[in-house]
Amino acid sequence: MSFTINFIAKTFILLYNNTTRGNYMNNEECLICNAPLEYLENDIDMECEICHKTEKSKTRCVKGHYVCNACHKKGLDSIIGVALNETSTNPIEIINKMMNMDFCHMHGPEHHVMVGIALLTAYKNAGGNIDFDNALYEMFSRGNQVPGGTCGFWGACGAAISTGIFMSIITKSNPLAEEAFALSNEMTSRALHKIAEVGGPRCCKRDSYLSILSAIDFVKEKLNIELEKPEVKCNFKSKNNQCIGKRCPFV
Repeated sequence: MSFTINFIAKTFILLYNNTTRGNYMNNEECLICNAPLEYLENDIDMECEICHKTEKSKTRCVKGHYVCNACHKKGLDSIIGVALNETSTNPIEIINKMMNMDFCHMHGPEHHVMVGIALLTAYKNAGGNIDFDNALYEMFSRGNQVPGGTCGFWGACGAAISTGIFMSIITKSNPLAEEAFALSNEMTSRALHKIAEVGGPRCCKRDSYLSILSAIDFVKEKLNIELEKPEVKCNFKSKNNQCIGKRCPFV
């Protein structure tokens, strides 16, 4: 009898722990089954569960599901309409609108485009002199080339790279430019520095905010264009399995 009671009790505790852990761990991880993601040391061939394209990657869920960058960003083009109709000079406000759209996940390479689009939109609305339609196209094209996981695997977060792309577009930089070349690389380095100061694990929302705030200061300092700089409060922490809590400047 005692054995039976102990067995039932242990089974209940095990099921309870697995259930509560499951509820916690089901926040925006695998797009197929909600299982946690794992990151391998080396690339291996993986087949996308959605489009069935095979490519090399280090990222999959613990059950083996892989979703390619293109499928992960499906619906991202809808942010162009947001940008074209936006009047705000507050890039945090703009990116929050994008982050709350159905296509956007807690983490993912869509942020590598969204950061730059939000900055371009606010810059134009604040009086920045740019060919906005062409700038949006360039930002979308270049940002889409930055894959997920660069923060950990390349040592350069895609959100920070997005600020450098933004700066390169508005200054018309290229590999042979002088001042524009310097500004673009300095912009990326400042955003990366802020991200590194906070540390990991990665959070695409936190790193996007840090990058945008760095860009707001940089644009004012170097280009004398003032973008609105708000106090940032994160509303996504409950969706992030790796939230760093009080270490995050936006909690």
